[in-house]
Amino acid sequence: MGSRASGSFELTAFEPVETEEREGAAFGRVRIAKVFSGGLSGTGEVRMLSVSGPSGSPASYVAVEHVTGELDGRKGSFVFQHTAWDTTGTTIRVVPGTGAGELAGITGELHLTVDESGAHTYVLEYELG
Repeated sequence: MGSRASGSFELTAFEPVETEEREGAAFGRVRIAKVFSGGLSGTGEVRMLSVSGPSGSPASYVAVEHVTGELDGRKGSFVFQHTAWDTTGTTIRVVPGTGAGELAGITGELHLTVDESGAHTYVLEYELG
């Protein structure tokens, strides 16, 4: 990827919409709001579907996130797609074709780190087409 932006984000809302208990698993639908700071500054609106096992910890989730703001001085919006499974990893990619404004043509991948205190930091590797 050609460019990198880094910073942090905070969850400003976590609103469970629906939960469905099944034998051995619980399914959930959640709305999440975020505020990004750093190379990417703005807001994210997330729609997430998750499943957790008997321990209650999320075992897997998929989500889409509409991001609006400024990336290294360019204003616009785009969509991330999140995929995560157990504790082996999370993939967060820009959905091709979703860039708008000065972020039209964006592609890339966001790398997420959560420290022991729960603070979230990111590195976004991206290209503008």
